[in-house]
Amino acid sequence: MRLEPSDPAKIEREVRQLLANKVSGTMVGLWLLIPEYLRLGTWDLLKAWSGMPDERVEPRLALQLINESALCVNGVRMKRTLSQKGFELANGLPFTATDPAIHHLLDSHVVAEAQRLQIALGKVRQTFGHFKGKIIIIDPHRMKSCSKRQMVRRRKDKESTPAKMAQTFFCLDADSEQPFCFTTASSARTVTQATPELLTLTSSILKPNGDKPLALADNEHYTAELFDGASESPFDLLTPMPYNPSVLRAIHEVADEAFHRHWAGYATAKQPYSMMGSHQGPYYQFIQRKGERPEDYDFKAFLCTSDRDELEELSVHYPQRWHIEKFFDNDQALGWHRAGTLNLNIRYGQMTMALIAQAACFMLRQRLGPPLDQWDAPHLAKDFFRGLEGDIRVQHDTIVVTYYNAPNVDLLKKHYENMPDKLSSEGIKPTIPWLYDFKLDFRFK
Repeated sequence: MRLEPSDPAKIEREVRQLLANKVSGTMVGLWLLIPEYLRLGTWDLLKAWSGMPDERVEPRLALQLINESALCVNGVRMKRTLSQKGFELANGLPFTATDPAIHHLLDSHVVAEAQRLQIALGKVRQTFGHFKGKIIIIDPHRMKSCSKRQMVRRRKDKESTPAKMAQTFFCLDADSEQPFCFTTASSARTVTQATPELLTLTSSILKPNGDKPLALADNEHYTAELFDGASESPFDLLTPMPYNPSVLRAIHEVADEAFHRHWAGYATAKQPYSMMGSHQGPYYQFIQRKGERPEDYDFKAFLCTSDRDELEELSVHYPQRWHIEKFFDNDQALGWHRAGTLNLNIRYGQMTMALIAQAACFMLRQRLGPPLDQWDAPHLAKDFFRGLEGDIRVQHDTIVVTYYNAPNVDLLKKHYENMPDKLSSEGIKPTIPWLYDFKLDFRFK
């Protein structure tokens, strides 16, 4: 397939003609994301990433990627059914771009550009209060790869056999359950190698000062090299300790009176601890003891880079680590559930666009009301973005999208009718730059 340069004037002419002809279809639900894109400053983020001005096609191709992520597009067959339903117009295009065009765009931008886009998005989200930034969760997300390439094989969990994997390392806010950023790499990269880069990206978003945020991790992160690096970072690190002989010995050497009983069957102790091979420290070992009688005692030890309140960290904060599994279950279909290409330029670009889609969907859910606000990404894509009947037409300088079978109509009317005025009252310019400065409004019938 041969790639040909686009003509901005021709694209604008054809988009205006499609709008003049009107559109009817089942993908008009996707247009409700456009106000969230305006609030997030998505167009400016995409222009900065692509290095192209308003009239060029490249930011519009990136916007198509974001909307494909919101639709949980999976495979060629699904992509072929997107056109002529309002999808391409939402991207400011008269056509649906082909895979070679998208790959060419992504491959022309390096990993560092995608990381800068993640940082910029994170800073915008921080202004909206999407992150509390007190407790963060770091965790690898591994997907089985069918590549024929020689690569390191890893276990996805303790029960599985080693297999070829694509790896993505996420950082999540424990309170809001929203992602800060991610890094991705081949299966050869260990968490010890990936975590410092991930924490650096996160610190660029949060700019922590004063009390250190606490990073929660699993026991895969229990390495001397990682703890030594974390002790010099803006974060504290807390991980479970393995049940090896030295850890068990340290636990059993703790005197019974050193444990503080908090409630029936639960007590904690804290002591300095030096890791073998560590050049920093000492760190702090938190021990929790469950059971009332010595014969029933069950111990579990954790290691932290600093002296913190062990009761709060173990009983309140560390259980929040499972929020990242909930995030993977709900949102991985946006673009983090398949191994895909091992070209990291393409992989970083595609997954970063999915991060923008996730942010917009999170903001949209807050306006939809129950039960839609609890739907996971595939459910939202199937029954909302691809399930609403409507039409698109132009009235003067405004694109009007009309819905005929929308749920929670009264709530949607409250949040989306008279949208230009609502955006202006929030200090946001109501014109849509990728739709040639048309405004956007909604009707619900």
